[in-house]
Amino acid sequence: MERLTQIQQVNQTIMFGKFTNVELDAIIDAVKFARAGIANQNKREMRVGTLVKFTSTRTGQVVTGTVKKVNIKYILVNETGRPSTWRVPANMLEVA
Repeated sequence: MERLTQIQQVNQTIMFGKFTNVELDAIIDAVKFARAGIANQNKREMRVGTLVKFTSTRTGQVVTGTVKKVNIKYILVNETGRPSTWRVPANMLEVA
């Protein structure tokens, strides 16, 4: 709960603060760096056959499946119980 409060404070500071364009660019770069770190960590943890889950941006539902292939930017995931394959950014995946 404390982390959620901190995130809300950061969001409000960014939205209503008096930042210059250069400062906002620095914030965006920091977020991109953090996302890239998460993606790299996820790619190191996931191998073919690993059970994973993610929230679909199309439907908003949580999708579970197994890793089919690990590419440079995206991971191919075979959805459990369906014959569909998803191309998912590594930073969106969690080990189920």
